[in-house]
Amino acid sequence: MAVNPPRPSLPSLNGLRAFESAARLGGFKQAAAELNVSAGAVAQHVKALEGWCGGALFVRHAQGVSLSSLGQQVLPEFIAAFDGISAASQRLRSLAAPNSLNIATLPSVAQLLLAEWLPDLRVALPEARISVTAMETPPNLSREPFDLSIFFGAAAEDKGAILLAGPDHLVPVCAPTLAQGVSDFHELMALPHISDQFWPDDWARWAQAAFPDQNYSGTGPSYSLYSVAVREAVNGGGVLMGHQTLVAPLLARGDLVPVLPVKVPLELNLILWRNPVLAQSGLLDQLIAQIRELAMRG
Repeated sequence: MAVNPPRPSLPSLNGLRAFESAARLGGFKQAAAELNVSAGAVAQHVKALEGWCGGALFVRHAQGVSLSSLGQQVLPEFIAAFDGISAASQRLRSLAAPNSLNIATLPSVAQLLLAEWLPDLRVALPEARISVTAMETPPNLSREPFDLSIFFGAAAEDKGAILLAGPDHLVPVCAPTLAQGVSDFHELMALPHISDQFWPDDWARWAQAAFPDQNYSGTGPSYSLYSVAVREAVNGGGVLMGHQTLVAPLLARGDLVPVLPVKVPLELNLILWRNPVLAQSGLLDQLIAQIRELAMRG
């Protein structure tokens, strides 16, 4: 009679992924956001993994969780393992569909800049299929399936970073007709002030730097999408505290004009990051070169 006892099974991939994410990011809630599941699901997966290995991977306390000694010892190997899986998966994607190029960027950049650039990109790269995903925070390009990302950052010194524009400046802008007759701070304060909820302190920051002896008292509507705020400014609904990098095409066309010629510099640059784990791609190189050229035009 053949002897064929049941063999020990490995833990579930979901459990391993939940542990690695929670350990790397510092908590179950952070892992839940990255993995697109609930914090309770992460906790259950980790508990099952602890049951399988017979040891505690986290220390639970009122403020959350922290890695146990066991968790600290094995975390580097799990990070390396999932980095390897992600890199292999992304190379597979890029080799199987080399003409599909995916860009992640801020909603404002997608709507105000990339929307302007896409017609030129289609002409320059007719074989490319370019997709754009708008998100508020930069993706982890080593783990997420994007070929490149475009976001604001303080510098462009890290690996894979390419400076597109900067430094950015704050400048109040509005429709040409609304700007007529505005020559000083008090006349500017009398107009509706349009603000963006992503950068809620822009008006106060500009006023403090440009007119430090004045008290800022402007009021007006606020929008969760910067592109909506820009469109309302173009429509004559008020004065927008413009980010020069984003409103440059509208300023060039005359759809918007500076209200007062006072710009306040920011420690923000528009930066492109290339995925560090993808296979070499001439088409991606061409896309990046075209984006850099379009960004330089302003």
